[in-house]
Amino acid sequence: MRSAVRDALECVASMKISAVIILIAVNVLVFLLQGQSGDRLDELFALWPLQPADGQLHFHLWQIVSYAFLHANYTHLLFNMLGLWMFGAEIERYVGPRRVLACYFASVVTAALSQLFIPILFGAPPAPTIGASGGVFGLLLAYAFLFPTRKVVPLIPPIPMPAWLFATIYAGIELFLGVTGTLSGIAHFAHLGGMVGSFIVIMQWRSANLSRTRR
Repeated sequence: MRSAVRDALECVASMKISAVIILIAVNVLVFLLQGQSGDRLDELFALWPLQPADGQLHFHLWQIVSYAFLHANYTHLLFNMLGLWMFGAEIERYVGPRRVLACYFASVVTAALSQLFIPILFGAPPAPTIGASGGVFGLLLAYAFLFPTRKVVPLIPPIPMPAWLFATIYAGIELFLGVTGTLSGIAHFAHLGGMVGSFIVIMQWRSANLSRTRR
């Protein structure tokens, strides 16, 4: 399995095609298919809780990745793809398509695991999760690590701030909203979980760079 994933990443890198553009295109295509399939894609590929719903267990292992390609509406898709492009394209230019894909999918997986196990501890009702937000939050953290002083202008408030501060504020907001249960219906812990996956990958990058330097 690990070899297959590595081969897929190397294939994308060798084609000299932007990995971020491919991700955006796949997300848009899947969203169009969602509109044609009713609820069928959500039933199969959304991230369902580990607990039975309506007397049935809907969770499947593939959902820890597939949920990230589904979106609830045009606005949900637009904002996630905007974030994917804003942060992912710059990261890809700096570290290459293979590494940006590794960071993105690690974030998607850790976001899924966080969503499966943490919200229930705070009494949140079990519900399916969809959206690329976990991966986007992971890229946000990677962007803040790679370009900490780069200015970012959020939509709300539209005030320029360094990337490290932007990522810190958003992480703090997500933690507060997740713990307090404010703005229910949004996967706050998945967003934070995505940052965890990104952090792990970044530490691996740094470790690899240090090993090469010592040689």
